[in-house]
Amino acid sequence: MNTQTPTYNTIGIDYDSTRKADGFLASEMYQFIKTDPNGIYLDVGCGTGNYTSTLNGMGLRFIGVDPSEAMLDKARIKNSSIEWKLGTAEHIQQDNESVDGVLVSLTIHHWKNLSKGFKEIDRVLKKNGKMVLFTTLPEQTNNYWLKYYFPTMIDDSISVLPSMEKIKYALKNTELEIVEQEPYFVKPDLEDHFLYCGKHDPTLYFREEIRNGISSFSLLANQKEVESGLAILKADVESRKVKEVMRRYENDLGDYLFITCQKNEYER
Repeated sequence: MNTQTPTYNTIGIDYDSTRKADGFLASEMYQFIKTDPNGIYLDVGCGTGNYTSTLNGMGLRFIGVDPSEAMLDKARIKNSSIEWKLGTAEHIQQDNESVDGVLVSLTIHHWKNLSKGFKEIDRVLKKNGKMVLFTTLPEQTNNYWLKYYFPTMIDDSISVLPSMEKIKYALKNTELEIVEQEPYFVKPDLEDHFLYCGKHDPTLYFREEIRNGISSFSLLANQKEVESGLAILKADVESRKVKEVMRRYENDLGDYLFITCQKNEYER
């Protein structure tokens, strides 16, 4: 979900060339969110609808919501059978308790108000329905080897990421309860080129189209730091020093995190 709509309207022009649905992530989303095979599911911050369409093709009826018309235009061309709605996490055009599950993928750091977003999702979600968050926590992003080459960009990215404490606090005034957490470690064959897509292959960041599809590079990064960081990274790839840098940042926290919440059957 993006509150900077004009910027994402621009990014949306070539977004699909690098931000494809990843098969493994889609299967994980399916397993976490599925409650009723005949239910209705919502993808909040759907972008161009890559995961919306993929999960819809796996048998779950999805509705996509995004604040960017450029993104939604791409989504409509891709799949006209899905209902695509203009909206934000804080304002969803959906009836009370009308969906069985809500997917929120790599988007909460763009919301204007985390508490309002979760309350709105709580409103549209049926009892026992699930909300599946796919996100990265500040401490996870802080361990990306990218920080060695782009320290300001990573610090700026971390500054807008909700911590687990903030997520839990924002959930307090809802009927949503965290029931499962599963870390995700980026795989070498990742098809969705989000921020840490180059964890195993640094050369991916040399491709301008990949950087253009990543909000940290497109919205937050200082251009001079990007240019200098890429130059140092290129030299380190050629000298193989990058392997040493990458080893320094190895950890067991996971690169991203799946958080599954369930709406309580009874009000608190």
